[in-house]
Amino acid sequence: MFDFLLNLEQWLPVLLENYGVWIYAILFLVIFAETGSVFMFFLPGDSLLLAIGALCSTTDVIHLHYMAITLFTASTLGYTVNYYTGSILGIKYFNKHTRYFKPEYLVKTNHYFTKHGGKTILVARFVPFVRSFAPFAAGATHMNFGSFTAYNIIGGMLWIGALLGIGYGLGHTLHAVVDLF
Repeated sequence: MFDFLLNLEQWLPVLLENYGVWIYAILFLVIFAETGSVFMFFLPGDSLLLAIGALCSTTDVIHLHYMAITLFTASTLGYTVNYYTGSILGIKYFNKHTRYFKPEYLVKTNHYFTKHGGKTILVARFVPFVRSFAPFAAGATHMNFGSFTAYNIIGGMLWIGALLGIGYGLGHTLHAVVDLF
């Protein structure tokens, strides 16, 4: 199962064949899980989006525009859930004086998010591993929710739009080249 999740982009054609339009719900859940939980950082976000874009260019079952709306919704909701999880649980983790979580780390993170929070939320979308932790840290440091939401929406549009678009273009080009031979 773990190998399946790590290589989900390779299983997309099989999932599409077996589940048809239910693939929208499956992919919604995957993107929501990756962005909505610090523990799901291992899920293949970027490569999955590229593969989905390529798949959209070669099939009539799923459409790029509907997929973009579905995955944008999943990613922004996931980030929002992760933000709230950080705002509720983050203080508990940072208040425990352990080797990894120290109160001074929270102070440093809070200063960082005050100065660079918006940029971090935007850029984190494109950095695996960081993508799962940035909204949690923003919530833990109580980054302004309005500001977080604005950057969350912009970042979600850029991340989903760019990677689906690139995948779609590459898939369409590859399909055209294959048809030549």
